[in-house]
Amino acid sequence: MNLTLLTAAGAGGMGGMLMMVIYIVVIFGAMYFFAIRPQRKEQKRMAALLSTMEVGDTVVTSSGFYGTIIAVSEEDCIVEFGNNRNCRIPMRKSAIVEIEKASDGVSEAPAADKK
Repeated sequence: MNLTLLTAAGAGGMGGMLMMVIYIVVIFGAMYFFAIRPQRKEQKRMAALLSTMEVGDTVVTSSGFYGTIIAVSEEDCIVEFGNNRNCRIPMRKSAIVEIEKASDGVSEAPAADKK
């Protein structure tokens, strides 16, 4: 009789342990899809954005300043702010959050109008 009770208790403990492992896997899976994956996508997007940065592009810094890139190096760039041509500030590329290409502002005639 004791052997039957021990076997039943052992089987119930294994089922509970299996459910706990499943819950942990589900929680880590949810954390991956809600936290880690979007952050990696954003890092890849920012790396691609910063790699396409060129002289003449208009940028927005993390502090909210608008400027124009006048020189680019490996990790840094020099940004010119405002109408005053003497306001040139060297800064890290990581401080730039948005880039508007110089060619984006130029409007071209549609292909249908060109004959």
